[in-house]
Amino acid sequence: MSEKHADGSAMEEIKLREEYIKLGQALKAAGLVDSGLDAKYEITDGKVKVNGAVEIQRGKKLHDGDLVEYNGEQIKIVK
Repeated sequence: MSEKHADGSAMEEIKLREEYIKLGQALKAAGLVDSGLDAKYEITDGKVKVNGAVEIQRGKKLHDGDLVEYNGEQIKIVK
């Protein structure tokens, strides 16, 4: 599901099935990367932010309310 921002960009929402989703899985689930390997490289290269801070751990656990930013896209984690 996507929401539109005032600037016209979309925000993806990922609905949690468990208590958390890992960062690499979230990027793949949102369709922002093609594979887990792509996610690993993008994350370890410092191209992904979680709640406004660069995150380099692809296994970072994301919970309800977390906001991921990558390549001009945003993903909101919701319960």
